[in-house]
Amino acid sequence: MEDELHRGPLEQRALLNRKKGFFLLGLGIVLVLLAFASIFIGSAHLGFAETFNALFGNGSSASVTIVQQVRLPRMIAALVVGGALSLSGLIMQSTLHNPMASPSTLGVSNAAAFGANVAIIVFAGGFLSVGGNANNYGVGSNPFTTSSFALLFAVLSTLLVLALCRIRSFSSEAVVLAGIALGMMWTAGTTVLQFYATDVGLAASVLWSFGDLGRANWTNLGIMGGGLLVAIIVFCLLSWRLNALASGDDVATSFGIRVRPLRFIALFLSSLLTAVAVSFVGIIGFLGVVCPHAMRRIIGNNHKYLIPASILSGSTLLLLSDILVRLIGNGTVLPVGAVTALFGGPFFVYLIFAKKGDKA
Repeated sequence: MEDELHRGPLEQRALLNRKKGFFLLGLGIVLVLLAFASIFIGSAHLGFAETFNALFGNGSSASVTIVQQVRLPRMIAALVVGGALSLSGLIMQSTLHNPMASPSTLGVSNAAAFGANVAIIVFAGGFLSVGGNANNYGVGSNPFTTSSFALLFAVLSTLLVLALCRIRSFSSEAVVLAGIALGMMWTAGTTVLQFYATDVGLAASVLWSFGDLGRANWTNLGIMGGGLLVAIIVFCLLSWRLNALASGDDVATSFGIRVRPLRFIALFLSSLLTAVAVSFVGIIGFLGVVCPHAMRRIIGNNHKYLIPASILSGSTLLLLSDILVRLIGNGTVLPVGAVTALFGGPFFVYLIFAKKGDKA
């Protein structure tokens, strides 16, 4: 204790940064262990040796298919989607100075759900081939048609929000209010579509909205992973600007930062990242709110550390949720989106009422 009092400001900051580095390292180790464990968990009940061999293409064709085409893409999807949603939520919270900001707040998820329902109910989206049996949803559908419509409407909603804010005022309050209003409109449109849908169309649209990592394949993983990589690079380059913006518009302006263009670019890229992820796997809530908020309390407001911490925590939470749904499903995999909401809701309430303040 006495040694800490005699340390200078630079030494204290260096010590704090080392602690943050160790925290990120520990979080990364936990994530790697969970990712490795998830490959060995599933309804097929493959043994450890059989699963390990199948991971490298050895063993029976059935075990190789299960591990390499089902479990491995599902694990990677949890890493990519969890990191993407958490990073998007972090950027939205930082640029809008609002801890409640998330993809849902800006209406991105609502718009994606509306687009998917248009594809499924209005244009069939490949679901006409399932006949009258909704259980054939995953067999006879064309997922890229539905994903394309979901992505299209999510991007359209983002552009509408940003356009409305440029016309009126590009303040954080205007963005949030415009996002909430458009989100309610997209939800109302989804309700109308589902009211007039056939039984099969309604069942298919509900199944899509659950949020299912099992839809992931190597093609859409490449798209989502590429989008996440580009977003990480861009936001890391903008990290010092985001630090200044998080301190207030006046502070950012005093550093020579053009606040409105920065906010536009950050919100558009984060919303686009969410749109890509949601369009392929469906709605997965609370990750974009809980993980960045929790990491900000633990690791502080410096985006140099906050960006990787949010990505790692989002991937960890989604991967852990996916492991739990496979363990408790008893052969039937529950929608992972419901589990993240069950965990995220109480945890978010705890964060709201926690007395501990943010760290510098």
